[in-house]
Amino acid sequence: MRRLMMGLALLGLGLSQVQAGVVEHRLENGMKVIVKQDRRAPIAVSQVWYKVGSSYEHGGITGISHVLEHMMFKGTEQHPPGEFSRIIAANGGNENAFTGRDYTAYFQTMASDRLEVSFELEADRMRNLLLLPEEFEKEVEVVKEERRMRTEDKPQSLTYEQFLAGAYEASPYRIPVIGRMADLDALEVEDLQVWYRKWYAPNNATLVVVGDVEPKEVVSLAQRHFGVLRPEKIARPKPRTEPGQRGSKRIRVKAPAKQPYLVLGFKTPVIGKAAETWEPYALEMLTYVLDGGNSARLTNNLIRGDELAVSADAGYSAFSRLPGMLVLDAVPTPGTTVDIVEAALRKEIARFKNELVSEEEMERVRNQIIAAKVYEKDSVFYQAMLIGQLETVGLDWRLADDYVDHLKAVTAQQIRQVAKKYLLEDNLSVAVLEPLPMGDTVVERTASGGDDD
Repeated sequence: MRRLMMGLALLGLGLSQVQAGVVEHRLENGMKVIVKQDRRAPIAVSQVWYKVGSSYEHGGITGISHVLEHMMFKGTEQHPPGEFSRIIAANGGNENAFTGRDYTAYFQTMASDRLEVSFELEADRMRNLLLLPEEFEKEVEVVKEERRMRTEDKPQSLTYEQFLAGAYEASPYRIPVIGRMADLDALEVEDLQVWYRKWYAPNNATLVVVGDVEPKEVVSLAQRHFGVLRPEKIARPKPRTEPGQRGSKRIRVKAPAKQPYLVLGFKTPVIGKAAETWEPYALEMLTYVLDGGNSARLTNNLIRGDELAVSADAGYSAFSRLPGMLVLDAVPTPGTTVDIVEAALRKEIARFKNELVSEEEMERVRNQIIAAKVYEKDSVFYQAMLIGQLETVGLDWRLADDYVDHLKAVTAQQIRQVAKKYLLEDNLSVAVLEPLPMGDTVVERTASGGDDD
């Protein structure tokens, strides 16, 4: 009876969707609100997702989304610099933010009765950020130092950045989230003001709340704080479609390093942009077979078995705004050449084309996926993350509930089909890090493709 009464109350608010414990509502200004009730602890995570990230940028302003993320903590007229974080901490909460290729997100985790504090602060900085020049000058230097520490002084990260720049010809996924140093040097506070006004609006944002909350009350609070904000005319970015690759690419990076490093990437589709709906899930399963724990093929064959690599990994994401890549990378063991490791990785790829994955391996992967899904549901933060990510890249949050079923339905024959279709030589890009002496400060590189769009 209590659930029935709650459902009637939600309908009275005009809520558009109530499914799987999730309530979805759109405010009149275009902002989407998604609430998932989870009563296991008296906490709530609140996340605001904006549809803007590095893949919305272009040459000359790379890194601007990430710099703006930093500036979002630097004050409004109502809350001066540092006040946002101080208020959240004073209310027993924690907060942070992150920028990705397809989104920028801000989050707070607090006692559920403190949710309005989060809403009031987020609504204020959504439209009223001051973007003070003196704060900008400090923060852009912080971002430059991040770039030095995380990319320029890390040879593997530098190699991966060059790999993306060379592998992609037109896709904005070639743009690093942190930005390029020349663009950060040239960035001005006026650029941020334009970017902020263009993208930071309620009709370009999704509010996700998961935790010990009443959906009716959350929507009412959202209407009170976010519903009064003025929307913007949002112009969707023009497509920068990646053309079909016409042959393999090789990228060589020379940098001071202790060990060589190897990256291989095959262009692949994602959910919503594949010829067959099952293909992204088959690619996910293929990746799990390669790199899904201690029993996976890369660990068994390259690391423990033949001891060719210190590390070997595979990655693919079916959830992104634009098509991406299935990527493998490895660090050879001392005395093993990059060529030997590359041959071993190519051998693992060829196996998918020449023989079916065994039912034993398929069952192991299915069990791992189910166990991971159960574990993820223990985290209100991760539940909110998945909902926010799906919505922001243009998918549907319901995919989070269907994801495991789709993976379990993949057959060994389908894995072989996607391997034969996408893991091809002409669809391959390879990057190799050639170590220079650690005292050498000169970085020489050659890459297929330039640095910026």
